[in-house]
Amino acid sequence: MKNSMRILVTGATGQLGYDILRELKERGYNNILGVGHADLDITQEAEVKKFIENYKPDVIMHNAAWTAVDKAELNPVKCYDVNVLGTRYLAEAAQKLNSKFVYISTDYVFDGEGDKPFEINDNKKSLSVYGKTKYQGELEAQKVEKYFIVRVSWVFGINGNNFVKTMLKLSETKTDLNVVCDQIGSPTYTYDLSKLLCTMIETDKYGVYHATNEGFCSWSEFATEIFDVAGKKTIVHPVSTEEYLKTIPQQAKRPLNSRLSKKSLDDAGFERLPTWQDAVTRYIKNELKK
Repeated sequence: MKNSMRILVTGATGQLGYDILRELKERGYNNILGVGHADLDITQEAEVKKFIENYKPDVIMHNAAWTAVDKAELNPVKCYDVNVLGTRYLAEAAQKLNSKFVYISTDYVFDGEGDKPFEINDNKKSLSVYGKTKYQGELEAQKVEKYFIVRVSWVFGINGNNFVKTMLKLSETKTDLNVVCDQIGSPTYTYDLSKLLCTMIETDKYGVYHATNEGFCSWSEFATEIFDVAGKKTIVHPVSTEEYLKTIPQQAKRPLNSRLSKKSLDDAGFERLPTWQDAVTRYIKNELKK
């Protein structure tokens, strides 16, 4: 089964794509192909259709996306082309081959209001171009018969830039930092997430899921934990989003509430990910110190 299943991973040069490829190899999959933008421009329909037709994947794990949230406000058409059209072309190709299709989405599809974890079917009222296009991408993915839509948040991994690496780099020259305290969510370690995603494709439990490491925190609490684990003396000053924007204006609005309910995982019998604190410890001590 594993030797025969052909798996295509888009966004292979990104944090999640990198860990998915690593996990698939560890599980003994042989017929796997990871592609980045240089290998396949997903915004070109003819190129996508020809590529998929030639490779004939049994599974497409679609991680490629426009994720630069602020730049999306200035480049809405380009963001749409990648997140919506790119997903459409891949989804249509998947449907034609009856392939399984995994689409990675985001907490940004919600408006971030309230303080309760969002359920999978709660209203989608994104505050940003990025969030709107990712939800439109979800609608494209749902046109595939065998789809998994997995919403994630606050991702960090070994391959690429992320909040953990940024904080550690800043701590080399800063004795104290202002970090937002009123945006609440769940950090997600791509190493842990990739294991869940690879388990999902071995099932036929299709549908929409929320998958993050367990527990909630603010960005300032996240930063404090990072410094504690890394043994840094940098002091974190919690500030509101409003205060922060006065010093560093941004184009895109961020959701204040990024809590995601895991009921969908529980209902399908999938195991939840470890706590975010455990994930941060393993990431810093195991991955970053290699």
